[in-house]
Amino acid sequence: MKTIFNKQKAFFNSNQTKDYEFRIKQLNKLKDVIKNNEEAITQALFDDLGKSSVEAYTTEIGFVLNSIEATLKKLKKWMKPKKVKTPLFMFGSKSYIMQEPLGVICIIGPYNYPFQLVIEPLIGAIASGNTAIIKPSEFTVETEKIIKKIINENFDQNYLSVVTGGKEATSELLDLKFDHIFFTGSAFVGQIVYEKASKHLIPVTLELGGKSPTIVDQSANLVLAARRIVFGKLINAGQTCVAPDYIYVHRSVHDDLISYLKEEIKNFYPDYASFGRIVNERHFDRLNGLIDKDKVVFGNESDKKTKFISPTILDQVTWEDHVMKEEIFGPILPILVYDQLDEIIQIIKDKDKPLALYIFSNNKQTVKKVFNEISFGNGAINDTLMQVANPNLPFGGVGMSGMGVYHGQTSFLTFSNQKTYTNKTTKFDIKLAYPPYSKRQEKIIKKFLK
Repeated sequence: MKTIFNKQKAFFNSNQTKDYEFRIKQLNKLKDVIKNNEEAITQALFDDLGKSSVEAYTTEIGFVLNSIEATLKKLKKWMKPKKVKTPLFMFGSKSYIMQEPLGVICIIGPYNYPFQLVIEPLIGAIASGNTAIIKPSEFTVETEKIIKKIINENFDQNYLSVVTGGKEATSELLDLKFDHIFFTGSAFVGQIVYEKASKHLIPVTLELGGKSPTIVDQSANLVLAARRIVFGKLINAGQTCVAPDYIYVHRSVHDDLISYLKEEIKNFYPDYASFGRIVNERHFDRLNGLIDKDKVVFGNESDKKTKFISPTILDQVTWEDHVMKEEIFGPILPILVYDQLDEIIQIIKDKDKPLALYIFSNNKQTVKKVFNEISFGNGAINDTLMQVANPNLPFGGVGMSGMGVYHGQTSFLTFSNQKTYTNKTTKFDIKLAYPPYSKRQEKIIKKFLK
């Protein structure tokens, strides 16, 4: 790893990656190798997570292809130095911001969207003119293999390289003096990454998770709310960092919402043929341990051999239940009831800041109150998940749910240094700021700077 790192550092210092045409060529090559290997990527995602071809394309392959296209169209504009206003007291100067690449980037991916969540930050790293060492998740073995194949066989390893292995390999990787570390995964591992990075003052982007709440009030369109919650919760078998983790529903519409949730699950997955699977036995056992059979009102079917857990609704849940002690990251949906909005706002505020928050309501004042008073990374009104699909929206967490943002131009900025400078004329020179100083100079300077 150290050898690869040193070679990438040398390649970056050759300045080849800074050229616009070089970046465009690499982005187009990445697009082509993904398209050429689409079938193999789809199969790998099915083997690792049971993803259907539609889900694999929309949430992983198509997602990054769309991102590459958007980046190709806008990269020249993003790279252009931006002129900014200059104060009058600096008369004769012009001021600029230019984006320069950081250097060698480390990208560590998770298992839940093992292709997209490696390639999406990689797009930003390439667009910004960096080199990158990529560490996919070892839990999704087949996807790890295909990522290694398409990168290492098509790109100069002095430029882009995939390394594999378990936590020991990750630890070794984090001992290197990268110019930026991009990590997606659990808060626990995120803390380890942050601690290691701090030793070399390496900037980090941490995309973590947490318990993302969904609020359904008495004014909501319950049919649509149920459909969109089921979609957001159960895609990828609930293994989505921005999935609705639990629902707070107003008591007056509690029974109706549960009925609609059950109906929509049956409509979406009549035989569970296209429903995803849990990544491994450890997480399968963990999820089954979160289910209180006395509170199950729907589902609770499982098969350890195929790592299948059916969509499961738990009702009359409280914060004392085991399912509310950690991020679920699976197809289990706890339902909590509320009477007063202020009460649940305070409860949510007392917890770690969530990565996402969703509210289903047709009451503008309720929505405004929730959005103004609760801190969260990203969210949606009368929808779930789709905020992530908009490349014009920065994506990231806050507090324990993460730090830093990416997607679209934000990815370009994340992997760039905003280098600022002024350009002063040589046609004349105002001596007002130069010593020796007089009382007259002091009066004039005070007028400018007050």
